[in-house]
Amino acid sequence: MDETWMQNAQFLIIDDQEYNISLLERILRRAGFNHLHCTTEPKRLEDLFEEVKPDIILLDLHMPEMDGFAALKRLKELVQDVNYLPILVLTADVTQEAKKEALHLGAHDFLTKPLDKTEVVLRINNLLKTRFYYLQLQDQNYRLEQRVRERTSELEQAKLEILQLLGRASEFRDDQTGQHTQRVGKMAKEIAEALGLPKHEVDLIERATPLHDLGKIGIPDDILLKPGRFTPDEFDHMKTHTTIGASILEGSLFRVLQLAGTIALSHHEKWDGTGYPNGLSGEDIPLAGRIVAIADFYDALTHERPYKPAWSEEEALEEIRKQRGIHFDPKVVDAFMGIWQRNSNSNLKWTVLG
Repeated sequence: MDETWMQNAQFLIIDDQEYNISLLERILRRAGFNHLHCTTEPKRLEDLFEEVKPDIILLDLHMPEMDGFAALKRLKELVQDVNYLPILVLTADVTQEAKKEALHLGAHDFLTKPLDKTEVVLRINNLLKTRFYYLQLQDQNYRLEQRVRERTSELEQAKLEILQLLGRASEFRDDQTGQHTQRVGKMAKEIAEALGLPKHEVDLIERATPLHDLGKIGIPDDILLKPGRFTPDEFDHMKTHTTIGASILEGSLFRVLQLAGTIALSHHEKWDGTGYPNGLSGEDIPLAGRIVAIADFYDALTHERPYKPAWSEEEALEEIRKQRGIHFDPKVVDAFMGIWQRNSNSNLKWTVLG
């Protein structure tokens, strides 16, 4: 027990009789308590409570204008958000009804008048010890919660870094900068926002999208890095990166990895049903897959790859317009074009291309 804390405890004493207050002050000062704030006017309760921020309240039960019961009702409202705050009722009324009512209204203990100095000190010490240990427990809980929050934040950051590194690993052989996955993730985020998706869904899409081509780690270099067009067999082999990626991510308990698996599997499906691997069409294609399809397509066209030179932005945009309702979901194309148009009107480049 911290004796210094006990000695510095703040008292608020409310009693309409000056004699009672003087007696309490003498008893308490002799016991080593010096922070005593007293009033004979119960109507000052609220102002003094805010000013003193007491550790204990000594309250007379029978007073004119505002009696102890009314004061307890007001204190119940004032202390509702405060840590355990003991209220010690002073009374010559020892009836069971009065005690029950006072306890119901928030009193913690009673001192019967005339006051006995030994009993006064013992009861106050017990109540203050309870408050001290309660505050200690609250402080420990707060510190524990802080550590949990910090640890959770660290784990979340580690998870994001792992996702980014996995995304970079999947692209490293045909995009050594590792920026394709990040650009597509940010672009997918902007499209999802433009479509009006809830923030938590937008964030999930941004985090999951960089793993869209994770399955490329299972594609041989002689196919993945081939300059020029694929043979039909090579293209069939290349298509398997969707199912490979989905298989790698299958069975995860994390929502972000579950979504990443969905995107990996579906981002090469086409609106008209001619895509792969499952030939899905229209809204049977998961929305995240439809979003990533256009972000991936645009970024792949506008950046050089081993098998092709980079297209201009205008050429890529024109191709996307042509593929509205064929390769791409019309609503996603419209959202994409709306973002591009806003940036163009503001003389800004596409925000994710920097």
